Amino acid sequence: MKVFFTILICRLLRFVGKLIGKGSSFPGQVALKLCPDILSRVQLPAYIIAVTGSNGKTSTVEMIAHILQKNGKRVAWNREGSNQIEGVTTLVLGSSTLGGKVKCDILLIESDERFARYTFRYIKPTHYVITNLYRDQLTRNGHPEWVYDALADSICDGTQLILNADDPLVSCFGQGREDVIWFGADKLSSDTDTLQSAYNDGAYCPVCKKPMTYSTYHYNHIGHYQCTSCGYRRQDTAYTITAVDLDRGEMEIDGKYRISLALKSLYNIYNILAAYTVARIVGIDGAEIAADMSDYVLKNGRVITFTLGNRHGTLLTSKHENSVSYDQSLRVASAFKEGCDVLIIVDAISRKYFTGDVSWLWDIDFEMLNCDNVHQIVLAGTYVNDLALRFEYTGIPAEKIRCFADINEAADYLGNDRTEYIYAITCFSDKGKLLARVKED
Repeated sequence: MKVFFTILICRLLRFVGKLIGKGSSFPGQVALKLCPDILSRVQLPAYIIAVTGSNGKTSTVEMIAHILQKNGKRVAWNREGSNQIEGVTTLVLGSSTLGGKVKCDILLIESDERFARYTFRYIKPTHYVITNLYRDQLTRNGHPEWVYDALADSICDGTQLILNADDPLVSCFGQGREDVIWFGADKLSSDTDTLQSAYNDGAYCPVCKKPMTYSTYHYNHIGHYQCTSCGYRRQDTAYTITAVDLDRGEMEIDGKYRISLALKSLYNIYNILAAYTVARIVGIDGAEIAADMSDYVLKNGRVITFTLGNRHGTLLTSKHENSVSYDQSLRVASAFKEGCDVLIIVDAISRKYFTGDVSWLWDIDFEMLNCDNVHQIVLAGTYVNDLALRFEYTGIPAEKIRCFADINEAADYLGNDRTEYIYAITCFSDKGKLLARVKED
């Protein structure tokens, strides 16, 4: 009766929450108060796939769900992105019968990297994808190696790990484990022989702390690495990006499956590869996956096309306090050969806690915008002066930069008779302030 009552209350609260457009965590929070071990009392499906990492969790989970559902699988997944134990509890109980049986073929869980150890104390994933570990939200997450330690506590015996071989810190999770599937990219035409980043998180081996070398860099510290002391190195991959042409918007996986890219970003191709890897493990044919993913546009609001006045644009949501996320969005804008204007908004650093720390702005490679493809740069939001100070060190001519503390004034300025495409780059916490002024396509 306790299980029945807890699930009933959770589902009723979830129903009310949907009516008012919120409540993906609160029902689970109440359920855990009523029955703290409720997750260990429900009957779960044969496949329990978890996804975590600093960046790309929500997008990767959405793409996995898209592929699986297109191929006839019943999937329960936390599409709202509520990824701590309360949100996962809402997902599981909301997908269960009142008797406690989850009604799906596959339970697909996006999990916050810091809090996964609490969720997976009760739920044991059959497959566990770890996408990357980057500098992310210093106030909340500290250093990536601190997050690594927290995440290590979430890995259960008997779980198959699916790891990004090109991330040296993520690859450490596979040390001493036999049941590991590796995914990554071959040397690509867009690679560089030297580091192209404001900092180097791949300078030292995560195992022995001695210097590490790279034969190729995909972006930031993601690439092909080897320790000069202990021999720690990138693993060979079972599922591989074998070619990428960002100008044409195409990628190739495993030497034969071509996928057209809706978003021409190196960051995006890793999310696609992770989704492809999971789908192949589940048993879906590679050609079918490629067809399902070609020109796929994310529905999670991370990439939104819009119209402002007579101008068209794309909003790229880049996590505040996460320089790698910003770098990849800047790379998309700087590579737009038809020429574009770029709007950058930093108005509220976090939705969940207060911080005025903007030191992370100095980790972002804004110098990428110092190119002929970018015509004008508009900086906006409460922290516009901090942005302006950072841009003084980029070498970008001052006449190309305009500053507005008021986002509405920035939108008015951009909604002019110019014809250039607009790339707007900001965080989830700030995107609504721009979307209120534009027409979504």
